[in-house]
Amino acid sequence: MAPVAMRLAAQSLSDAQPVPFWLEDPGKPGALPALAGPERCDLLVVGGGYSGLWTALLAKERAPSRDVVLLEGREVGWAASGRNGGFCAASLTHGLGNGLARWPGELAKLERMGEQNLDAIEEAVARYALDCDFERTGEIDVATEAYQVDELHEVYEEADRLGLAGGLELLDRDALRAEVDSPTFLGGLWDRRGVAMLNPAKLAWGLKRACQDLGVRIYENTPALDLVPAGGGMAVRTPYGRVAARRVALGTNVFPSLVKRVRHYTVPVYDYALMTEPLSAEQLAAVGWKNRQGLGDSANQFHYFRITADHRILWGGYDAVYRFGGKVAAEMDHRPETYLKLAQHFFTCFPQLEGLRFSHAWGGAIDTCSRFSAFFGTAHQGKVAYAAGYTGLGVGATRFGADVMLDLLAGERTERTELEMVRSKPLPFPPEPIAWAGIGLTKWSLARADENGGRRNLWLKTMDRLGLGFDS
Repeated sequence: MAPVAMRLAAQSLSDAQPVPFWLEDPGKPGALPALAGPERCDLLVVGGGYSGLWTALLAKERAPSRDVVLLEGREVGWAASGRNGGFCAASLTHGLGNGLARWPGELAKLERMGEQNLDAIEEAVARYALDCDFERTGEIDVATEAYQVDELHEVYEEADRLGLAGGLELLDRDALRAEVDSPTFLGGLWDRRGVAMLNPAKLAWGLKRACQDLGVRIYENTPALDLVPAGGGMAVRTPYGRVAARRVALGTNVFPSLVKRVRHYTVPVYDYALMTEPLSAEQLAAVGWKNRQGLGDSANQFHYFRITADHRILWGGYDAVYRFGGKVAAEMDHRPETYLKLAQHFFTCFPQLEGLRFSHAWGGAIDTCSRFSAFFGTAHQGKVAYAAGYTGLGVGATRFGADVMLDLLAGERTERTELEMVRSKPLPFPPEPIAWAGIGLTKWSLARADENGGRRNLWLKTMDRLGLGFDS
C-alpha cells in the first residue's frame, strides 16, 4: 500500500466506533430476563439468531397451541444475525455455481424452493409489520478483471440452459456504471429478484417481538450448558435453571453444538465490515446507486457492499480469518489491520468519495462448512434437530432451515426432507494442526488465483475434486 493511500485510509478510520453499526440503533429492545428455575415446554429452541427465531415463529404458525420456549445465551441478534451485511438471498446453495456443482439433479427444485422461501420472508415482513428496511432490489455480481467478465457470461449461459435465467440480466461496463459508478467495474450480472436488502438487527428484533406476540417465552442471557435425555424427552441445563422439552431445535450455528458429533462439520471464520458516515447529496450523485442493489465482486477474496436506508455504504469482506483451534473469542471481533485494508480498497473502488469517513468498524464469526451451504440432521432418536453451516448466506436460508428442522422433529417426509441436500452431510474438517495448515494453504492459493487470472493451482483443483472448500 502506497504511503499516501495508507495515510488517507487511516485518517478515514480515526473516528470509527468499534461496534456493529446495526446494534447501536436507539430502537434496540431491552433484554428479557434470564431463566431462573425449572421450565417445561413442547419445543425448546436454543439460539436467538435468525435460525432459532424463525424456528420458534414457524412452530407457532404450524401449531398455535404448541408451547415454545427459546433460550439465548446473550441477547437476541447480538452475534451474526446483528452483524451481517443485510443481504437476504433466495439461494439455498450459496449461489448457482455451488448448487450446480453439488446437486445438479436437484438444482431447479432448490432454486424454486429458495424463491418461495424469500417470498415467504417478504410476506412475513408485511404480516408482522417487521420494521427492517426490507427492499427487494436484487444484487449485482461485479467483474473487476477481464476473466471475471467471461465467468459471469458463463454463469448466465448455464442458468439460461437450465431455464433459470428469468430474473438475471447481464450488464456491460457502461450499463453497470450507470447503476453504480466505479472505475474498477468492467461488467456485472444483476439478479433482479433473488436478493433483498434489509437491516439485519431490526429483522432479528422484529422476529423477537413477533414470537412473543404468538406466545413464545424467550429467556435472554441464558446459555444452554448441556443437553441430556430426560424421561420421554430432553432436558437442557442453564446457569440458573433447567428446561424439560418433548423436542429440541438447535440454532446455535457458529457456537459449539450441544450435539458434540456435529462440531467437526463447521469452523468459525471471522469476517469484517466498515460503515461510512451518511453520504451528502453530491456524494450520492457521484456514485449513482439509485436502484439500491447489493453488490459483490467476483474475486475469491471478495468484497460485499450495499447502501443503507440513511445513505451510508457498508463495505465488508475480503479477509476471512481462521484462528488456530477454531475458537470463537471476543478479541477476534476487531482487527485493525483488516479495517485499514478494507478502507484502502474502498477508496480504490470509489475514488470520487475521497474524504468520506467511516463511522463504525466491526467483525464477527461465521459458521462455514466445506460445502458452503447448510446441513441438517437429528440426534437422540429424533428428539433433537439441528441446522448449521450456512457460510455467510444465512439471512434468508435460515428460514428454510427452520422449516427443515420442524419437519424432521415431526418425523414428516416432505419435499424438503427428501432433498439430497438435506439427507447428506458435508465432509468434516480435519483435527488441528491439519485444519489450520489446510485452511492457510487454501487461503494462500485463493489469493494466488486472484492474482493470476483466476487460474486455480493443484491444491485448489484437488479440493474441488474432493468437494472441499473454505469461504465466508
